[in-house]
Amino acid sequence: MADRAVTKKKSVRSGRADAARDANSAASDARKETDADNAKTAATQSAQETEGKRQGPSRWVRWMRSALQESPSWLVSMVFHMLLIICLALWTFSVEQPAAATKFVITRDVAENLEEVAPDLEKPPPELNLDLATDVVKADVSVAADQVTLDSVKDLDAAAVSVELSDFGLAHAPKSELLNKIGTLSGKGFSGRRSGARGTLVRQGGGTPGSERAVALALQWFARHQMPDGGWCFNHDAAPQCQGQCRNPGSLAKARIAATSLALLPFLGAGQTHKEGKYKPLVKNGLYFLINQIRIGPEGARLDEPETGFMYSHGLASIVLCEAYALTHDKGLQTPAQGAINFICYAQDPVGGGWRYMPRQKGDTSVVGWQIMALKSAHMAYLNVPPETVKKAYEFLDSVQTDSGANYGYTDPGKGPGTTAIGLLCRMYLGWKKDNPALQRGVEWLCRLGPSEGNMYYNYYATQVLHHWEGPEWKKWNEEMREFLILNQAKLGHEEGSWFFSGSDAGASKGGRLYFTALAAMTLEVYYRYLPLYRSKSTEDEFPM
Repeated sequence: MADRAVTKKKSVRSGRADAARDANSAASDARKETDADNAKTAATQSAQETEGKRQGPSRWVRWMRSALQESPSWLVSMVFHMLLIICLALWTFSVEQPAAATKFVITRDVAENLEEVAPDLEKPPPELNLDLATDVVKADVSVAADQVTLDSVKDLDAAAVSVELSDFGLAHAPKSELLNKIGTLSGKGFSGRRSGARGTLVRQGGGTPGSERAVALALQWFARHQMPDGGWCFNHDAAPQCQGQCRNPGSLAKARIAATSLALLPFLGAGQTHKEGKYKPLVKNGLYFLINQIRIGPEGARLDEPETGFMYSHGLASIVLCEAYALTHDKGLQTPAQGAINFICYAQDPVGGGWRYMPRQKGDTSVVGWQIMALKSAHMAYLNVPPETVKKAYEFLDSVQTDSGANYGYTDPGKGPGTTAIGLLCRMYLGWKKDNPALQRGVEWLCRLGPSEGNMYYNYYATQVLHHWEGPEWKKWNEEMREFLILNQAKLGHEEGSWFFSGSDAGASKGGRLYFTALAAMTLEVYYRYLPLYRSKSTEDEFPM
């Protein structure tokens, strides 16, 4: 029994061993089959690679190689360079671009080794120290007429330049002093604002110590009403030094560009710049304010200010930039000044040739006057003024004239006092000779009207017309206009040096005391702001355009 059990156990163990051997044998056979399959696959791939090498490059590579071999060398070079340019362009435009219209800020790298406004205008000082400037001027206002100047302006002869420019005029307009070529800046256009010439021109033109004192007091008033950011505001109450001490603030509080431009023009008219004069810090910060309002666009340097009518503000600011550049030769002002002129050219009505509140609108004579003044200042500053722009402006004046050009309307033919004065002044700048019959009739018409006691806009333009005309007509007009302004200038308190005329139209009243003070001061600066057009010496070489 026991033997049978032992024998059975041995049999079982033997069976298990045989089964294990059978399993191992099967696994070994499977591995051999797998290895054989892998070897066969590897052999196939190797054979394919060998065959591919024997066959050579792919069909595309063979075609490219054949094309390059058969094409002329110049074609291969052109294709290569075109691909290279495209790659470079794609790489360049991958950089983030600035917005189409951005703030215009003058930087230090405008031009090496040239004077620039940028280093001086990087940041306005927190304290403008206006009292110091006004105290200095008060000591000067009582001297003789030939010595009444606000500053000893550096002689421009040392910095004179010689640039040949094309005529500022029209192909069909008669040749005149406005169409002559410019030789050098010295002795031209703005040279009457120099200290040496100014006293002589005051005496010759009919100014007095009283008129010069009135200008000096007006500049003091502007100095007391400059804002901390360097600009001015028609609502002069906002100025820290005023705070309601002056009556008649303007309501155009947001029209900062127009207000700042009107405030700066009398300083520039008196030869005060950011480089020379007692008011250097004030003028410097005023220019800083204006430059940083500029927005660069494809049409030029824009000065947006819809509240006053865009092109009013733009025209005034353009005159400031051009005059400041012409007076100082400051290359940092050249780019913004030319950019502003470029925008005036773009904004002109392409059909009628005028300008109005918004760019490319049908024109009105009032806005046109400021744009032509800006173009005139630009030309005297050696900036580029396209002849086609001037030609179209001439055509606009034709469209609003009456009596063959003796009188002018607003948007249509008419006979308004202000628009007639503007039209006649523009005709003078654009080439009409003194013997033009329509110009003679227009001047006679203004003389019969005489200066206005409330309409300073009309007075400002008509005074310039009569000043260029000269003769007995100017002498009579000047005596009446000069004494009226001296008599009506504010003489007490914080208002001292300013003007306001309550009988003016509602539009002018919106500009308030600052508006009237600017126009009145520039009217009293007429003796030297621009040299007379029709004097023989001026006709030859002193007031070219």
